[in-house]
Amino acid sequence: MRDQTLELGRVGKQNCGHETLYRRGLIAYPFRQEKKAIRRNKWMGANSKRKRCEIRRLLLYMGNSSPVIIIHQSNSLLVWQNLIFLSSSFSIHSVMEAINIFTCLALFLSLLLLPKVLFMTKTDKQKKKNLPPSPPNSLPILGHLHLIKKPLHQSLAQLSARHGQILLCRFGIRPVLVVSSASLAEECFTTNDLSFANRPKFPSTRLLTYNHTSLGSAPYGPHWRDMRRIATIEVLSGHRLSFFSDVRADEARALAHRLFLDTKNQVDFTRVELRSRLFGLAMNVMMKMMVGKRYYGEESGDDEARRFRELVEESFTLAGASNVGDFLPSMVGWFTRRRVQSRMAHIHNYRDKFMQALVEERRRKINKEEQEKEAGEFAEEDQRNHKTMIDAILSLQRTHPEQYDDSFIKSLVTTLLSAGTDTSSNTIEWAMSLLLNNPEKLEKVREEIDEKVEKGRLLDESDLAKLPYLHSVINETLRLYPVGPLLVPHESLEECKVGGYNIPSGTMLLVNAYAIQRDPAIWPEPTKFLPERFLENSKVEGGKMLPFGMGRRRCPGEGLAMREVGLVLGTLLQCFEWRRIGAEELEMKEGSGLTMPRANPLEALCRPREAMISTLCKL
Repeated sequence: MRDQTLELGRVGKQNCGHETLYRRGLIAYPFRQEKKAIRRNKWMGANSKRKRCEIRRLLLYMGNSSPVIIIHQSNSLLVWQNLIFLSSSFSIHSVMEAINIFTCLALFLSLLLLPKVLFMTKTDKQKKKNLPPSPPNSLPILGHLHLIKKPLHQSLAQLSARHGQILLCRFGIRPVLVVSSASLAEECFTTNDLSFANRPKFPSTRLLTYNHTSLGSAPYGPHWRDMRRIATIEVLSGHRLSFFSDVRADEARALAHRLFLDTKNQVDFTRVELRSRLFGLAMNVMMKMMVGKRYYGEESGDDEARRFRELVEESFTLAGASNVGDFLPSMVGWFTRRRVQSRMAHIHNYRDKFMQALVEERRRKINKEEQEKEAGEFAEEDQRNHKTMIDAILSLQRTHPEQYDDSFIKSLVTTLLSAGTDTSSNTIEWAMSLLLNNPEKLEKVREEIDEKVEKGRLLDESDLAKLPYLHSVINETLRLYPVGPLLVPHESLEECKVGGYNIPSGTMLLVNAYAIQRDPAIWPEPTKFLPERFLENSKVEGGKMLPFGMGRRRCPGEGLAMREVGLVLGTLLQCFEWRRIGAEELEMKEGSGLTMPRANPLEALCRPREAMISTLCKL
């Protein structure tokens, strides 16, 4: 028997008792003319007796050789109307095939609609609990992780642009509040400052942070307050920064001297790479203040310095790597974390031994100085001036050995190294990149330096207060390329309200400083490099500028960073002429990492300025 095909297209629907007949005219196949005439009639199946009779006549007339589909009334099945094609041979086998097709398609459609149903259910629950809106397409286990691309701050900025400036996302099993508004950020760090004073704990970083007891990762409480107090008083206070100004000046001069040696014998400009030089400078500054040693430079070629540089490089690489396992359920996340944790365990053990050796060395030196002091061979003033941060904590350790043990010292040193090195070096690299793409701004900074600093004298930190345009260049650089585009993650200690929404306890907070500092509602021409905007309004209110965070967990190293960046950037511009390598502007692509480095290390053309050659020769 020849198979014929009946297509269910845009069907009509008429009630016929408890059943509904769905039908449409045949597609072009060789049927008898009578059947065509009947099938092209209007839809049948009404409550009237005449209509029911016509349906029965149709069934009898068509017989077993033609299909008739009678379906119980169900609105949910209407969606199949453009998909179903059945054989015209009416038999039990064809009916079973139809049922199987309906079942498969129903299952397929259910899977397609499941995320939407879950989202609608979740949205209803959020409205009842007064939670912030959540982006659609959240998946089981993953949540919104599949929507996140690198770099993270840009991906979250795009989500906020589509769905709102306050979002409650789910990164795996972690609820994450994403804030991209200056007013909401200010509310988080003023009204709810205490509520968001905690830090989230990530399993993969447990070892590197000494079981989450380091300054950057410790939960809010007495231990964190004590550690922050020591870091502020012994390293980052105004008094200690002034005392260590010679350290920063020496490193800035050493950088200028090395650049001069690399370029002085060249007739024209010399190609130089800046990232490694700037990172070495920042690392030497921090290590000199904390342990009294420097590990970068020509005179730092011993085995200890080499091991330290290898350790730092691997530590920063590992710290900047993302680990999705931190956001997944423990059993699932373990498989993704185990390789990273193995590497971190190796780095932690190596670093811990290195730092312990430094602590022991300083302990022996202090004991020796005390013996010399008792013998009258060491002046007390010299002892005070030579005191590093480790020395200060070792003196506290004698009276409070349990509170200030060696782990306390090692965790504080590693935290300050991480926070005070590539942050400063990246900012200088971004500033140089922006100035090379805007040579008129570069020349304006140089003219200001030449006007305020005597000819032939190198810039020092006391001159920075007289250089407002240089300060504006640094602020504009931090606005466009903040060292922490999402700040350091916070976590809510308790339930609170932000923007009128309820925020549950244990919610991780990400404040998108990158998006806020490029918000066109706050900053005219937000993507342009315009240092002049900070000359007109030197003090920015509220949460509009957040390069160092806000609130009680604000970065305590702002003073050090501004002094170091100002001194080094000013020295580079005062002593050398700079040009791009090619005629095209430098690519300003952002790389991935905790501190948003340039995607590619900065290379530029450099030569000494004639007015500064004699000064550089004396370094």
